Amino acid sequence: MTHQFDRSILREYDVRGVVGKTLGEDDARALGRSYAALAASEGATKVAVGRDGRTHSPAMEAALIDGLTAGGLDVVRVGMGPSPLLYFAVATLDVQGGIQVTGSHNPGDYNGFKMLLNGRSVFGAEIQDLGRRAAAGDWSEGQGKVSDADVSDAYIDALLKNFDGNAYRIGWDAGNGAAGPILERLLDKLPGEHHSLYTEVDGTFPNHHPDPTVEKNLGDLKRLVAEKGLDFGIAFDGDADRIGAVDGEGRVIWGDQLVMILAGPVLQALPGSTIIADVKASQTLFDRIAEMGGQPLMWKTGHSLIKAKMKETGSPLAGEMSGHIFYKHEWYGFDDALNAAIRLIRAVSASGKSLTQLKSEMPISVATPEMRFQVDEARKFAAVKEVAARLAAEGAAVDATDGVRVKTDDGWWLLRASNTQDVLVARAEAKDQVGLDRLMADIDRQLALSGIELGDDDTH
Repeated sequence: MTHQFDRSILREYDVRGVVGKTLGEDDARALGRSYAALAASEGATKVAVGRDGRTHSPAMEAALIDGLTAGGLDVVRVGMGPSPLLYFAVATLDVQGGIQVTGSHNPGDYNGFKMLLNGRSVFGAEIQDLGRRAAAGDWSEGQGKVSDADVSDAYIDALLKNFDGNAYRIGWDAGNGAAGPILERLLDKLPGEHHSLYTEVDGTFPNHHPDPTVEKNLGDLKRLVAEKGLDFGIAFDGDADRIGAVDGEGRVIWGDQLVMILAGPVLQALPGSTIIADVKASQTLFDRIAEMGGQPLMWKTGHSLIKAKMKETGSPLAGEMSGHIFYKHEWYGFDDALNAAIRLIRAVSASGKSLTQLKSEMPISVATPEMRFQVDEARKFAAVKEVAARLAAEGAAVDATDGVRVKTDDGWWLLRASNTQDVLVARAEAKDQVGLDRLMADIDRQLALSGIELGDDDTH
């Protein structure tokens, strides 16, 4: 027996598609078979499986488990919850891997699978290899058993271990995502006064899109903080591996700014350690890490790539602009927005200042949001190479870690190809608006030279 996946669902960091169009239960079953064969080839015999709150996640989970057990793997079901709960299960149970059924921060008609095996994320070429196995029917055979485990109590206890934070008045927005029920239980045990929004799981996401890195999705949280005069607010994406935050004045604390705050206590505990952020992060973050005696490291965007780099460098903390925050210090190295939220409370407490004050003290810079523009899949990497070649010829100061990041007297700008969509991503940051305009003109000029125009429909 063989199976052909729609090529669009085999992405860089996970498998993800639109249910009923590019992704169905047959795909889930075949993915289970292919993953089981990969796991068996590495001596793995048992894996954990979890799912998010989407309407089709139970059916996708059942089909996935059919495939895993038919391939000879024993499965431990950990039930509905955020992706970090599944990651925690993999870290603490007697299993060698795990799969979370989740559409992450995508709209309600999406679903997909995030995979771990033998202490690593399954991503990149390995995901393409799962597709090859399915197409060739290169599968293992067996009769795995299924059992259930509830790790939620242990997870909540672990989140609160070593808690040394003050009692704040905090607003929370779970976005009708999978974190809601765990969040409610966590808040019962957390000191302070807590006001929560949308903790009931609803895979149709009736209130707002579950992506806290888009500012309009934080509108309800900002209102809650303003109406009740709260100290700050915290939001999660659909599967709670990404965090968003606002201060007491409703100003967004972006991913790189969160890392700036979170790095303080980590560098006090582990002086001189390497703190990683992706190429989209502000220069002010890298400068601040160095000021605090840490080793700043700029790395490629993508949670799987960051996790691999953390392992290689022994880094205790990493973060992305997209709100993925990874702690190895007092945690397990995976991206976990609930853990990041607890650590934020602790870091603000340790600073002796309010989150609003910490935000106000950050260096002033003017930055664009992430800008995306459509480009043919075949052109996206080539266009970035052309830009890099022209910049090299001009003698520009370029960091080529992931795309091109160009430093000028005004600040910096970035152009990179998305690993998951047929878009180019750009971002720029300067000390003032005039400088930012000059950086934007540089980007426009390079894109024009490669025959790419910013259209009206381009989003950021």
